Amino acid sequence: MSKVFPKLAKSITMAAKNGGPDPESNAPLRVAINNAKAQNLSRENIEAAIKRAAGKDAADISEVTYEGKGPHGAQFFIECATDNSNRSVTNIKTIFNKNGCQMLNSGALDFMFSRKSVIEFPVPEGKDLEELELALIDAGLEELSVDDGIVSVIGDYTSFAQLCQAVEELGITATKSSLQRLSNQPIELTEEQMEEVETIVDKLEDDDDVQAVYTNLA
Repeated sequence: MSKVFPKLAKSITMAAKNGGPDPESNAPLRVAINNAKAQNLSRENIEAAIKRAAGKDAADISEVTYEGKGPHGAQFFIECATDNSNRSVTNIKTIFNKNGCQMLNSGALDFMFSRKSVIEFPVPEGKDLEELELALIDAGLEELSVDDGIVSVIGDYTSFAQLCQAVEELGITATKSSLQRLSNQPIELTEEQMEEVETIVDKLEDDDDVQAVYTNLA
């Protein structure tokens, strides 16, 4: 939690900075708050993160992405929120260099990942999944799947606000809502290879500036 809470707070600050402090009129902020609540971030910390958006510190925070390739054909797409891009890129390069990875030029992996809206929630009681799927199509649903009791709603990234609102209007509370980068050509690795790549992902996610790490692992 010592790593997760600051990242959640930063996502709230960025959403408030970009779209205003009112979650009723700022869907990304509303989603960021809901995600933070699902991880038990306190109301005081949520309110402090929103207020921080109006301060100088928030004005200095920018969103940057880095791309790289690693062992066994692994690809990494990394999203950061930082007040010092030089520090961020140095940290990412250090992790890559120590773990057999290579930094790629910006945009090198754009065609390998698609940016999607992803909303997750437990299978809702008393709701037919086919009817649920039909209800979300007009909001931009592209794919609905169920795995281990969790429903995943996937749509184009431009439909994020509409899909979140449609899920809310159905009386469903999402446990996670985010814009993600999904691999267009996922690869299969052995268990040993998977562990090696996941170790690199863990090291990247431990960096304070890193908000999300996406890979091409199946």
